[in-house]
Amino acid sequence: MTHTYNVSGMTCGGCQAKVQKLLSDVAGVKNVSIDLPKGEATIEMTSHIPTVELKSALNDYPKYQLDEKQVVHQMESSISVVAEEEKKSWIETYKPILVIFAYITGITLLLEIVKGAFVWENWMQNFMAAFFLVFSFFKLLNVKGFAESYSSYDIIAKKWAGWGYVYAFIELGLGIAYLLRFDPLIINIVTFVVMSISIIGVLQSVLNKRKIQCACLGAVFNLPMSTVTIIEDALMIGMSAVMILTLV
Repeated sequence: MTHTYNVSGMTCGGCQAKVQKLLSDVAGVKNVSIDLPKGEATIEMTSHIPTVELKSALNDYPKYQLDEKQVVHQMESSISVVAEEEKKSWIETYKPILVIFAYITGITLLLEIVKGAFVWENWMQNFMAAFFLVFSFFKLLNVKGFAESYSSYDIIAKKWAGWGYVYAFIELGLGIAYLLRFDPLIINIVTFVVMSISIIGVLQSVLNKRKIQCACLGAVFNLPMSTVTIIEDALMIGMSAVMILTLV
């Protein structure tokens, strides 16, 4: 059974993540999909949940107000989701992250070309430095919004909300460390561990087909969680693993 509700008071990706998490914690809720522009929450539930219970889940955040809108069948909901996704192509949806990767790859390759010789270890360190610096920049533009969004799927942030704030600065620190070539072995081990933990929540969300916002670019862009996020994390894990093997 799927119900659609109006939710007022959501103004950013952080609000979206907070409301999504609060409603997801209600007993009997299977999945929550938030449409931020429309101010709607589509909730899939195992059995009917009184609207008053869903409202009470938002009591600690009075700026979010939930009102029942309509009830739709599972099939009707699926058709609606497909129609919405067809409005935007895959490239249009992920354009921000594709452009960022193109910039990082192009600039770091140019650095090697200018030197006259391509040294892949040097290129990888520059790539990882740029990756972490750029991605941490977007997270730090609205660190609160990122932390709230991250807590909706990351295994550590779900238990400790402060991890989202710490994680943003860990990425910044890793970017600076790669740029300065600070103890490559330690930095790559830290990267491998941190990104391996991060990818667990991403895999769980994608495999469970949860329609939530990806926090990789903070709360600046409303990117859906997908295999693109898995590839992003897996790339950093793979690069750090290769660097570790070359250093030990």
